[in-house]
Amino acid sequence: MKTRRAANGALAGVAAAAVWAAQQPLDQRVFRCSFDDVELLGRWVTRGKRWRGVGLVLHLQNGAGFGALYGLVQHRLPGPPPVRGAAVAMVEHLATWPLVRVVDRVHPARRKLPTLAGSRRALAQATWRHLVFGLVLGAVEARLNPPQAAAVGVSPASA
Repeated sequence: MKTRRAANGALAGVAAAAVWAAQQPLDQRVFRCSFDDVELLGRWVTRGKRWRGVGLVLHLQNGAGFGALYGLVQHRLPGPPPVRGAAVAMVEHLATWPLVRVVDRVHPARRKLPTLAGSRRALAQATWRHLVFGLVLGAVEARLNPPQAAAVGVSPASA
C-alpha cells in the first residue's frame, strides 16, 4: 500500500509541477521578475539550446519526488488536503530559500539568470509558486489516494 501511495503522490507532484511551470509566464508579469525555475534547472545541466526541455524534465522529476514523500506522510497532517499540501510546500520553500545565495554564486549560467538573494520580488514569486504547487498537490493526491481508513479496509461507519 505504501508503494501505491508514493506512486500516486508522485503523479500528483508531477501534476502540481506542471501547473507551476505552465503558470510561470503569468507570474513573471505579475511579480515583474524574470526568475524561471525551469531555466534555472535546465541551464544548470546544459549550456545548449535544449535547456528548456531538460529543465522541464528536471522540474517534473522534483515534483514527483516531493509528491511521493508527501503521499507517504500527508495522512499524519491536520486539515483538508489542499491546506496540508500548501503547508508542506511552504515549509520546504522557507527552509530552502536561503540556499539561493549559493545558487547565485555557483550556478554555471549565473550571468544569464536574475539574482535571487535579496530580491523581494523573487521571494514573493517563489512563495506564490510554492503555494500553487502545494494546493494542487494536496487536491490531486487526495483524489488519487483513498483516505487512510479506506486504504486498510475499514469502513467509514466503524472508523
